[in-house]
Amino acid sequence: MTSAGDDSSDPTADDAQVQEALSRTDAHVLGKKGSSDVTFVEFLDFECEACGAAYPIVEDLREKYAGEVTFVARYFPLPGHFNAERAAWAVESAARQGKFEQMYRKMYETQSTWGEAQEPHDKLFRGFAEDIGLDMSQFDTDYGSDAVKARVQRDINDGIELGVRGTPTFYVDGELFEPQRVEDFTQVIDEALAR
Repeated sequence: MTSAGDDSSDPTADDAQVQEALSRTDAHVLGKKGSSDVTFVEFLDFECEACGAAYPIVEDLREKYAGEVTFVARYFPLPGHFNAERAAWAVESAARQGKFEQMYRKMYETQSTWGEAQEPHDKLFRGFAEDIGLDMSQFDTDYGSDAVKARVQRDINDGIELGVRGTPTFYVDGELFEPQRVEDFTQVIDEALAR
């Protein structure tokens, strides 16, 4: 037991907490889990233009490292984005029917049509749910339900615990990664795979 004056810490406990906050067992994996231990985690906001710009880069990485690296998406809707939380609810509602990735893609592919709007786009998101073939009765029950809201909030809480302040925020192999150029993505993943 350590006293208040003792500044020693248990890095293993801290590492375990960081790993849990980064990639929970029920976190949404894009595609299939990779064969290596390397994990690429993104805290994202579907209304964030920078996340929209990163989306095709992440898709390219997923193609390049398919089967090797595990790609994880975590919700982090920012308060300044009017429909970001609603978008996350819609994606999580789709996830409950096994269509997380389809709705995740739909949000980014249509971001320019609804992003930055200052009125709710619940009907539009419901239309997306119809487009990808969801059971609409189930979607209506899930969308905005306490369970869906709690699931999105848990990702937000994990991000806050990790110090996430904006989106997109990336972690590769448990380490915060702040790319300056597109090439940085492949470099950091290649280095992680080589370890």
